[in-house]
Amino acid sequence: MEYLTIPLSSTHKKQAFSCGNDLLDRYLHRQAKQDVNRKLSACFILTDETHQVKGYYTLSSTSIPREDLPESIIKKLPPSYHNLPVTLMGGLAVSLNFQGQKLGELLLIDALKRSYSVFREIGSMAVVVDPVDESATKFYEKYGFVLLPDSGKLFLAMKTIGQLLTE
Repeated sequence: MEYLTIPLSSTHKKQAFSCGNDLLDRYLHRQAKQDVNRKLSACFILTDETHQVKGYYTLSSTSIPREDLPESIIKKLPPSYHNLPVTLMGGLAVSLNFQGQKLGELLLIDALKRSYSVFREIGSMAVVVDPVDESATKFYEKYGFVLLPDSGKLFLAMKTIGQLLTE
């Protein structure tokens, strides 16, 4: 499977990155490399030959409580699972210099491909996102993510991701 992104490295000009959201900017500037080094998350960069960061996203493993899922999904799961394995896309951001070029969509597809390609080996029933604002929520909902009740998080089942990627 081919990806648009590469893992974050010291060659990337991350300090020059600005997406217009302080939380996402600060994460890339100050925390991403530490999280990668500590094996807390993986950070993938969309870049060019000058190592300018056009955009990024992060992935990590997590779990969600069974009761956070919609009833339609809960009824299909074995009752012994109290916490269910998912892939967390902790952040997705596009540089202000490159917004309006559908790079957010390309990064999302790249993240979904990565998540889907490993779920059979690691075990993950969905990709979960925790949007930073209402605009991000609308972005993810446009691609089929469903709101998890009472959490503000959104999820997309691996089964659905598989169907999207094979269309």
